[in-house]
Amino acid sequence: MLIESRASSDPELAALVVAQQRELREADGGLDGQVFMPHDDARYLVGVVGGRAVGCGAIQPLDRDAAEVKRMYVRPAHRGQGFARQLLGALEELALRSGHTVLRLETGSYLPGAIQLYLSSGYAEIPVYGEYVDNPYSVCFEKRLPVLA
Repeated sequence: MLIESRASSDPELAALVVAQQRELREADGGLDGQVFMPHDDARYLVGVVGGRAVGCGAIQPLDRDAAEVKRMYVRPAHRGQGFARQLLGALEELALRSGHTVLRLETGSYLPGAIQLYLSSGYAEIPVYGEYVDNPYSVCFEKRLPVLA
């Protein structure tokens, strides 16, 4: 898989996020009409296989030291091949290059595959934070990244 940086306005990125939102809505019974609102301060990566965008993820700064992983998604037909782990690793590298030493993220308690990915990648569960505090289905994680010498 080739991992590329993409602008928040990229149409392939938008298509991936729309597919992600549709899938999450089906999984959690969420509201229809959710719209992809790109974050201007987020940095997006897209995974490409055979010329087709099959996965995405982003980091968004929270403060000087910490960033949040956002929009982690791999199309269902490409799951189970290690693409999500590759994207997560690339996001960690991007965070380090951007000066962040802590990554946080939120996922749904109804997404056991995502939870397993984060736990097996060295993330530890933390108390729910920020905009996720009032969501009873939110599970949050954090990982301290090794400081580059």
